[in-house]
Amino acid sequence: MITSLHLQNFKAWRDTGRIRLAPLTVLFGVNSAGKSSLGHWLLALKQTAQSTDRRRALHLGDNRSLIDLGTYRDCVHGHDLSQPLDFSLRWSLPDQMRVTDPLTRRQFLGAELGLDGSLGANAAEQPEIRALRYRLFDGLTETLNVGLEHTADDQLDLEAAGYRLVRTVGKPWPPDPPEKFYRIGETSLARFQNAAFLSDFALELEGLFGRLFYLGPLREAPRRIYQWSGDSPEDVGMKGDYAVAAILSAAARGRSLSLGPRRRYQPFEQIIAAALKRLGVIADFSVRPLAQGRRDYEVVVRIWGDGSEVILTDVGFGVSQVLPGVVAAFYCPPHSIVWMEQPEIHLHPQVQANLADVFIDAIHARENGKERRVQLIIESHSEHLLNRLQRRIAERRLSPDEIAIYFCAQGRRGAVMERLEVGRDGEIANWPEDFFGDEMADIAGRTLAALEFDQEHEGD
Repeated sequence: MITSLHLQNFKAWRDTGRIRLAPLTVLFGVNSAGKSSLGHWLLALKQTAQSTDRRRALHLGDNRSLIDLGTYRDCVHGHDLSQPLDFSLRWSLPDQMRVTDPLTRRQFLGAELGLDGSLGANAAEQPEIRALRYRLFDGLTETLNVGLEHTADDQLDLEAAGYRLVRTVGKPWPPDPPEKFYRIGETSLARFQNAAFLSDFALELEGLFGRLFYLGPLREAPRRIYQWSGDSPEDVGMKGDYAVAAILSAAARGRSLSLGPRRRYQPFEQIIAAALKRLGVIADFSVRPLAQGRRDYEVVVRIWGDGSEVILTDVGFGVSQVLPGVVAAFYCPPHSIVWMEQPEIHLHPQVQANLADVFIDAIHARENGKERRVQLIIESHSEHLLNRLQRRIAERRLSPDEIAIYFCAQGRRGAVMERLEVGRDGEIANWPEDFFGDEMADIAGRTLAALEFDQEHEGD
């Protein structure tokens, strides 16, 4: 789980400040306020980590990548290449990490890892890494701090706080430039007798981004027939086009989940059907083969309890649009991060509210006897979803520690973000002005218009 993010000089953001991310994080705000940019930044880091080109500090994208952010100049705040693009990322590890100094046998423990980086533009206006620093945390205590930075004579130097790095005899040369935005190369590490653990740090970061998935705001239209050849998709896809394949794959592998402690385990397809029923969009749901031995399937739903079964294309658009978000929340592997944009699109207000309960179930779900520890980061415009979250906090079904809510807006010097202070009764202490529009102004305007009309037509 990503526990915090800090960005400076990226797109609309001059400085986000430190953003605390919770198991369920919800971003609200006006259009073009920079909400999506935060997710796009993480996608850029993911595609860089997965790139085969180790010399590229930051893969901004092309027509074959997860995201295409254009040029580096496009990405820097104000298009000002003289400003560094700085970032800080901190995440919890699936298992506690133990670093042992091979020379002193001293051990350094940590359950969280952080990476600070600074990027700049080279002569060709391509991004290059100027500095990077890893930090290992055990609770609030920083146990290890190792960084690669430029010295006064513009050479790179690897240094650590509280850990004595020892040079390899006969290799006095400075480290080479880092690979990508996060990896210190093996040649550089070989120049030290006790720096090999930095390869483990890089692997942990690659593991983090291997567990990051994204569902965009525009989902694929429903199909009459879905084909599945037996593969297991990594996720539901950026447009939800693999959602049905994910259901079939999970069923074939016999996956079962529980929605919390002391709750019974159910087959994956039943979890999805129950979630859709809880949303109020269907009464029954199944994925069926057209014929025995065929790889063609249809999604069959029943809208009313005693109604006829129909296939997905013959019902309202909302069912097909909400299905990928529901599947993504439960299909992803344990310790995953799922970033979703507008999962409430095309949904009735009551269904939008019920969606909050499905997401709460997802972060509390268990698999193979263990907590899944999945993190959901939701971009939304739905006041109904927020109202339900507030209610569940008041009912003690969702802890304030399990949720973080932010409001994004445009300021005079770029995008600004405000964390909403949610109390244990679900009340928000610092409700932003015009959070969901100026409702009181509309009510007052309607009343005034009615009075004026009555005065004009008095005596008619």
